Amino acid sequence: MARSRRRTGRTQKTPDTSGATDDDSQVQAMLDGDENVEQTQDDKCPACKDGEPDEAQVGADKEQWVRCDACKTWFHWRCAGEGDLDAVDKWFCKPCLDKDSTRVITMKPPARKSARKKPQRDYAGLNSGQELDPNRWLRMMEGKPIKKDPFRRMKGSEVGVEWLENDESAMKEPIVIEEDEGLGMKMPPADFTVDDVADALGREHPVEVIDVATQSNVPHWTLGKWADYWNTEPAKRDKTRNVISLEISGSGLADRVLPPRIVRELDWVEKFWPSTKKGRGHAYPKVQLYCLMGVGGAWTDWHVDFAGSSVYYHILHGQKVFYFIRPTPANLAAYERWSGTEIQNHSWLGDMCDEVFKVELQAGNTMIIPTGWIHAVYTPKDTLVFGGNFLHSYNVPMQLKIREIEIATHVPKKFRFPYFTKLCWYAGEKYLRDLKGKEEFLPRVLEGIEALADFLVSEARTMEHGTDSAKRQAKEDIPGDRIKDAPALARELRWRARHAAGYSSDDDSRGSRKSKVASVNGETNGIGSKRKRSAADSTEDSADIFRNFKRRGWDREVELPTERDSRTVRARRPVSQEKSQEWTQLWVEGHEGAEGADGADEAHVERRRDVIVKVRRTAKGVERQRVERVLEEWVWAGDASGVAPPVHASKTEPEDVTMTEGASCSPKPEPSTSGEHASMGAAPDAPTAGAASSSNGGTLDGDGMAQVAVENS
Repeated sequence: MARSRRRTGRTQKTPDTSGATDDDSQVQAMLDGDENVEQTQDDKCPACKDGEPDEAQVGADKEQWVRCDACKTWFHWRCAGEGDLDAVDKWFCKPCLDKDSTRVITMKPPARKSARKKPQRDYAGLNSGQELDPNRWLRMMEGKPIKKDPFRRMKGSEVGVEWLENDESAMKEPIVIEEDEGLGMKMPPADFTVDDVADALGREHPVEVIDVATQSNVPHWTLGKWADYWNTEPAKRDKTRNVISLEISGSGLADRVLPPRIVRELDWVEKFWPSTKKGRGHAYPKVQLYCLMGVGGAWTDWHVDFAGSSVYYHILHGQKVFYFIRPTPANLAAYERWSGTEIQNHSWLGDMCDEVFKVELQAGNTMIIPTGWIHAVYTPKDTLVFGGNFLHSYNVPMQLKIREIEIATHVPKKFRFPYFTKLCWYAGEKYLRDLKGKEEFLPRVLEGIEALADFLVSEARTMEHGTDSAKRQAKEDIPGDRIKDAPALARELRWRARHAAGYSSDDDSRGSRKSKVASVNGETNGIGSKRKRSAADSTEDSADIFRNFKRRGWDREVELPTERDSRTVRARRPVSQEKSQEWTQLWVEGHEGAEGADGADEAHVERRRDVIVKVRRTAKGVERQRVERVLEEWVWAGDASGVAPPVHASKTEPEDVTMTEGASCSPKPEPSTSGEHASMGAAPDAPTAGAASSSNGGTLDGDGMAQVAVENS
């Protein structure tokens, strides 16, 4: 048998110990890469030509040697052989062939191949004791209590931002849109096929295929192979397979798919990821456009979409049946115990949860699945679907909770939301700028911003106190193009989010968040609004400026009946042509001189007055606080053309007013603020000057109506 080796000494054929000669020790040294072997024997062979240039030689790690089976002499294969050395069985050098004509170079016989189709053994299924039957899930469901879904059916035109702002249940339960008209969505025509998908992306495009029986990936599939499988008659398909993770962003097919308008308006990737860092050649979360192709009988077991992302799902043709479980704490805990364990293969998750709902979708239907809903999917017949995932600001706590479950159940990073932490940093940076700009948010969004800030603060702590590998990973997740001091950004975002939501203080402890300040008349206040603290709030175990400090509660708090009155006066109306800002100062100060000026017109003034009085005993006597809020709306009669936008002028709410018995009340001096925000050491109840006014200091609306809000005591 021919012996061969590379110059490194790694053998390619097993040496034949029979007929060894005295030079075998030297040969073995050569096979072992012994550097003490004579250099001429390492670099030269009997067939080498004198004067051959060094560059003609193959690199040392690629050089091949062969030994003559007769004289046991080693030769360069490039010098003495022809063809593929690995295919040679017995080899003789030219002198030995000339010496004995009976010697013949022989080749190895080709590997034997059977014409019979080799049966595919499912070792994963055998190891886990699973049946090789894709219908076992359907049998598992037999006799189980499954309820008809209570989910809302909506028109496409009804699904918008107004729905989110006015409906507290919006994006908390799945919704079904039976007709896509008005949804602001674009999809391929109904006759679009899997062959069209393969042609659009390329038939050699790799695709991850799932074996339904074992719910495991099948390697080495292309779209061309998948299209051939799809076009095979159902009875002749060897197995039931499914494709649920073909992302098409950046392809020609992506130009034919546009998510619903509400998705594009909420999607964090659309809103926060820089547009200059998206598209071809950039790494960003590509989860917005998926093409799903499932044959009849396919089943996707219970799961929650990665990072609790919400889903839009449009059936181009075919049919789907969804099974849903609510994301309650108990159900999520049951899902966490079930997921990734042995019981997952033999038990029905619905038996561990409170109730299961069933939704049937037909061709042309669209469904939006909100954050955290546990679901499984059955495909009654061949179905083509387009959909996508998105994170949003209306349920951030649940998104973070699902991410924790993914970590606890050891979901591989490959199946998690890509660039999740970096996207959170982008979102946090944008929301911090918005809060600095006094932008107002709905309570659900403010709650989401606070949860986001808590997550980013935990990332900051990891950078400060984590292990070396954790620190390195946390720093890699920070987008350096937008954020220079990540820990400072995270803590400032949390501080601003808590104060905007009405919480009294902020610290870096890991405890529960602080007690919320009550809002006026049950309405939620935005940035800069005055907030009223009840006695119950004051006595709760909450820190103020210092940890473990408790603010003393009021003995009595009374809100007097609202007083309203109206009057008609003559006053000069500000016009847009005025360059000077003197008129704004007059309105802010509330001087009566603003009335009766030259060019005055008749104006109708509606006035509302609210008063709250608080009293409590002190060590020296009695302390009383009287808070008065006056809101005036000025409306001029006649043509309002050329008028500037509405004025909102206000004075700040004073500090507590202290009065001992028999003494007159005098307000404490108001704290001064400068820069973009007050000092962290300022009293939490001390409002920022002009906080109730608009961000531009007061405007006049196009109907000639000015609003003047004045607070005094």
